[in-house]
Amino acid sequence: MHGPGSGLLDQAGDGGGQRQRVDAHTPDGERRRVTGRRGPHCAPRSGSPAGSERIVPRGSGRTGVGSGVYPDPRPSLGRRWGPVQTEIGPDARIYVAGHAGLVGSAVVRRLERAGFTNILTATRAQLDLRDQSEVSHWFKANRPEYVFLVAGTVGGILANSTRPAEFIYDNLMIHGTVVYAAHEYATKKLLYLGSSCIYPRQATQPITEDQLLTGPLEPTNEWYAIAKIAGIKLCQAYRRQYGCDFVSAMPTNLYGPDDNFDLDSSHVLPALIRKFHDAKLTGTPEVEIWGTGSPKREFLHVDDLADACLFLMEHYSADEHINVGTGVDLPIRELAERIRAVVYPEAELRFDTSKPDGTPRKLLDVRRLHDLGWSPSIDLDTGIRTTYEWFVAQQATTAVLRGYGTGA
Repeated sequence: MHGPGSGLLDQAGDGGGQRQRVDAHTPDGERRRVTGRRGPHCAPRSGSPAGSERIVPRGSGRTGVGSGVYPDPRPSLGRRWGPVQTEIGPDARIYVAGHAGLVGSAVVRRLERAGFTNILTATRAQLDLRDQSEVSHWFKANRPEYVFLVAGTVGGILANSTRPAEFIYDNLMIHGTVVYAAHEYATKKLLYLGSSCIYPRQATQPITEDQLLTGPLEPTNEWYAIAKIAGIKLCQAYRRQYGCDFVSAMPTNLYGPDDNFDLDSSHVLPALIRKFHDAKLTGTPEVEIWGTGSPKREFLHVDDLADACLFLMEHYSADEHINVGTGVDLPIRELAERIRAVVYPEAELRFDTSKPDGTPRKLLDVRRLHDLGWSPSIDLDTGIRTTYEWFVAQQATTAVLRGYGTGA
């Protein structure tokens, strides 16, 4: 994690987007009785009811997260992989926890493109993922068969440094409530999304999965990292004790549409897009960048991540977490130069070396995922360009420039 920030709850946003899919169970919603099915991988705890109650579907298709349709820069995908390990029917009840955030909105887009018609979501107002009672009630009412757990409180260096209690508490609670409810109500499979900040600050590069817990963490984000590590161990514990098919994936730094562009809470790539854009509008000749510009970072477009999440849900079932990334990194200075070329070529770069750099390098070893048959398809320059186009398009219709958004 790199760049200034103060944490935001990447759960569901404010529900401003017009969504046509199965919404969260609410007290006054239209409901019908259905029979719950117990998944083969995770037995519910004793006493869990077999029936369920959920809202009647209102159709499918996504009109955007408060922003209109986002054109996916990936080629047409469909469902394109080899022999599946997990057969997910097109009408399977799939819950995306954190659906309005950077990752969640991309997962929803990917699921809809793949033809899934029964996607369950819940706004923050409808469901507080930190509250076990609310989460268990929601799972009882909606009985999701598959869960993408991509919600969490996220932010950059400043957020982690100034709000450590929120970062560790919110994330521990969100992971705990959802994983517990998924077991309690016999979810067939759950994919938990962590972060590459789980690895030691001085991890050998590129970072393999087995380097977890082999050294001290990066001090600027250790609270968030500890919570994410706990999420991995939680999934492993339920897998070992109850046989739950809960798997974990650790993505590298992410960017794309629905990112957080608030300079007080964003990560480095969206923060730089915002800084160059603001400088262009005001005619400011220089753009300030935190640190020396020498740390290296790897960046993955969020639509590629969403594609990987679906791939892993269908093709991966193991106790150990798996890395998700491009396998290629670059210095922050070069990233700034690439963003400058797209947004404001005339700008000069000024590095504020009084600000922290964060982890010197954080490149994931992604050979395990590549060996399974998945690789990204959106190059960085294309991703920067399409993300900036999305950002500019939102100014007239959303509060992106006033700080609304969810990073990861």
